[in-house]
Amino acid sequence: MSFRAPFVIMGLLCLLPVLLLAWPWVREGRRVVLPFDFGRQRQGRWLRGLLGCIEMLPALLLLCIVLVLCGPLQLSEPRMKRSLTNIQFCVDVSGSMTASFGEGTRYDASMKAINDFLDYREGDAFGLTFFGNNVLHWIPLTSDISAFRCAPPFMRPEKIPYWFGGTEIGKALLACQDVLVAREEGDRMIVLISDGYSSDLSGDRDLEIAKELSGNGIIVYAVHIAEGSAPDQIVNITGLTGGEVFVPGDVEALDRVFRRIDEMQQARLEKSVAESMDFYAPFSVAGLSLLGLSLLAQFGLRYTPW
Repeated sequence: MSFRAPFVIMGLLCLLPVLLLAWPWVREGRRVVLPFDFGRQRQGRWLRGLLGCIEMLPALLLLCIVLVLCGPLQLSEPRMKRSLTNIQFCVDVSGSMTASFGEGTRYDASMKAINDFLDYREGDAFGLTFFGNNVLHWIPLTSDISAFRCAPPFMRPEKIPYWFGGTEIGKALLACQDVLVAREEGDRMIVLISDGYSSDLSGDRDLEIAKELSGNGIIVYAVHIAEGSAPDQIVNITGLTGGEVFVPGDVEALDRVFRRIDEMQQARLEKSVAESMDFYAPFSVAGLSLLGLSLLAQFGLRYTPW
């Protein structure tokens, strides 16, 4: 336990209560001459001791008040804190994402799976990027997921400008990297959702991008939401960054993919440093107890010279 007040000031403040504690035992003036003083009465040492203790109560109460004013502190116990994960969703909005998938399109299934994924990643920060031949950061990294609920109708592949029509995954991943490296706190992850092949990953460009992402501590998970196997370039990027690529065949499989990503990328727990906390409780309880006992003593247990 420690105190906010410097020890010099604290010692000076406590000096008066300490002196008052000794006063009932050293002071004179208790004796009053009465006619029977020269008789053989008992000295009343036990009563005098009891009265002396009662007279110490105000001084003890003052001492408690002084200690409270000095600001008692104690260290809190170290707690386990959930480490933040920054997750950037990178969603393909090229024309092929309008193909049927379940009861809707590939785009509809992807956005629904993303919104379901947010529900069991509470406490993380999420961002949303749409891409085709160009990149649009639709939602910045945030822990407020309400914007994700409203996003699907605005960037449907049927409504986007014509210059978004192609698929450039390499450009999109690098753009997402710029968003994530701007956040110094927490882990970094990209969830790529696409259904096509990207020409800007050919010529070992995929290996260069994977190396750059890995160097910035970014893990890439990819969901290839189309028939057939995922392109080799996507497999290389996910593997080199510590992630994985998934090929769901239907809507239920897509839901399982996102749950699998959640299991693979579990949040880390970090032990926080102990902090100084106010420690008024014991001194307050002691002060109130002394005050109550002192008031009760005034009804009969007090020294009077008559």
